[in-house]
Order: sequence, then structure tokens, then C-alpha cells
Amino acid sequence: MDRHIEALKILAKGTVIPATPLALDENRQFDEAQQRLLTRYYLEAGSGGIATAVHSTQFEIRDPEVNLFETVIQTVSDEISKFEAETGKVVAKICGVCGKADQAVREANIAKGFGYDAVLLSPGGLKDLSEADMIERTKAVSAVMPVIGFYLQPSVGGRVFSYSYWEQICEIPNVIAIKCAPFNRYLTHDVVRACALSSRADEITLYTGNDDNIVCDLLTEYKFTKNGKTVTKRFSGGLLGHWCVWTKAVVDMFPKLQNQTVTPELMTLAAEITDANAVVFDAAHNFAGCIPGIHEILRRQGLLKGIWCLNPDEVLSPGQAEEIDRIYEMYPHLSDDAFVAEFLKRHN
Repeated sequence: MDRHIEALKILAKGTVIPATPLALDENRQFDEAQQRLLTRYYLEAGSGGIATAVHSTQFEIRDPEVNLFETVIQTVSDEISKFEAETGKVVAKICGVCGKADQAVREANIAKGFGYDAVLLSPGGLKDLSEADMIERTKAVSAVMPVIGFYLQPSVGGRVFSYSYWEQICEIPNVIAIKCAPFNRYLTHDVVRACALSSRADEITLYTGNDDNIVCDLLTEYKFTKNGKTVTKRFSGGLLGHWCVWTKAVVDMFPKLQNQTVTPELMTLAAEITDANAVVFDAAHNFAGCIPGIHEILRRQGLLKGIWCLNPDEVLSPGQAEEIDRIYEMYPHLSDDAFVAEFLKRHN
């Protein structure tokens, strides 16, 4: 079995992919043992893939004074490989890559060396580049390894792209998926339409990154008619920061969403998850407490020792902890505390 081919098949079918946080100790130093434990939690919860070195892993891991990019992606890849060797199961390895073309290509080569199957190509922090520059950047990275395109919401460093941009991205041969996370229905529709009408429509898998609209994204069938021909396209999976908390509950829920039978109960679930996400991601303060909110859920469960971030100013927003209390009480079915408790018994 060629595990890379199997991993790409998993990505093509659509699966649950948590975007992993970074485990630090009280001195804000990398905690390898805790990172391995956290990775193992996602694996045993049933994730089909794991993404690291992404927004929720903190982009600062690339800063020269921090210098954790290689350490983190090697640790996560190694833990996935151990799990695969023990279970015979393949789990897709996805690495986030950032920066202008030279940096992104360099990071993609490093990821390839550590056995990753695809890269999530972030547009963050590149507002000075033209769309043509961004397209050439994507082509350069795709020459190294398979690319997951990324529509990142502007509030956390992304930008708005034209419909034509996505048309051109979809025609790049080694773009295998797109994570759509603009947190905007109009912009989401642009990506789906461009993909559906592309000559490569069947070769690109759409992943929702719209943490504010996860369930509806996965339940919706989009239809487009052009020149008398009607085509359809769906989101097949999720690559989400929100899915790095309560992951076992997500995995259990996912088949119902992939089945795409819309029921009143699922629409209620959609609203509940959006409410929970607003709290965890701190929408009330323009997402300032997004990463600490993720950390706080994992800390309460015992999967992280604290909510420390590389940036000491990155903390929970006022009232966010109380709001987390609220969603725990209001939506107990969204959590996986019982699974985590059993998991920690096995690994302590």
C-alpha cells in the first residue's frame, strides 16, 4: 500500500480534519509530550486527517526567535506515523505553509521531507501581492506537493479575492482541495461556483472552514446551470479550528452530515454549533480570544496544561470564560468529555 496515495484518497472523499493547537508549558516553551498526547487524542477520536502549522497552531512558530516550525511538524508527523504503524490506518498529514513564494516553497519542501501529504497554502499577510502574484505562488508550491487552496477570513489576516482568481486557482493541476473560510456566504458561493464550473471540478474537494456555518455548508447541494448544462457541487469535509475541540463528538456526527439528508434536528444542531463557535472563537471581540478559547476547552478537559500562547497578550477576552460555562451547560451533547476522560485514563 502506498500510504500517500491512500491519504490523498481520504482527502478526496472528505473527512474530519482538526487544525491543531500548539502545546506550551508555563514558560511558553514547546511541550512535546503534551503535543503528542493532543495529537493522539485527535487520532483516537477518529480524525481522517490532521492539519498543523496553521492559524490555530500560531503562525509565530515561524518567527526566528521562536523557531518551532520544523519541531512542531516533525512531532505531529511522527505521532501520526506511530499511530498508523499500530493500527494499519492511514491518516492524512496536512501542513500549513505561509509567506511569499520563496518561503512557501521552502516550507512545502520541509513538509514533504517530513512525510506530509498536502499543504494548506495560507494567503495571510500578503495583501501587497496582486492576484496574479498569488496565482503564480500557488503554481510554484503545487510543483512541490499537492495544495489545498485557502480562502481566509479578512479579520484574521485574509483578503477578498475575485471570482476570476478562484477560476484560475481551480485550473492548477495539483490543487486537490480548497478550504473555504471567508466567514461570508457571498464569498463562499464564489468558490463553490468556480470549482463546480471548472474543468477540474471532479478533482477538487471542497472543505468548509466556515466555523460559523459548518453544518449548513456540509448539508447544502449547490446547483449551477451554464450553457444548458446543470452541475452540482458540495462540501465534502471540514478542516477547522473548531473541530480541534470536542473532536469525538464531531466524528460521531459527521456521517449524518455527509449523508446530506436535511432534517429539522440538523438545522437546530447547526444553530447550536454556530452559537458554541461564537463563544470559543470570541466573535464578540472580533476573534481576539480565538486561540485562547480553543485552549481553554482543551485545558478544562485535561488535554492541555494551560491556555498559554506564544504572544503573552493573547488571552481570553472579558466574559469569554463565563460564556464557555454557558455553552457547556446549554449544549452538553456537543462535548466529548466522557471520551476524553477514558482517553486520559489509557494514556496517563
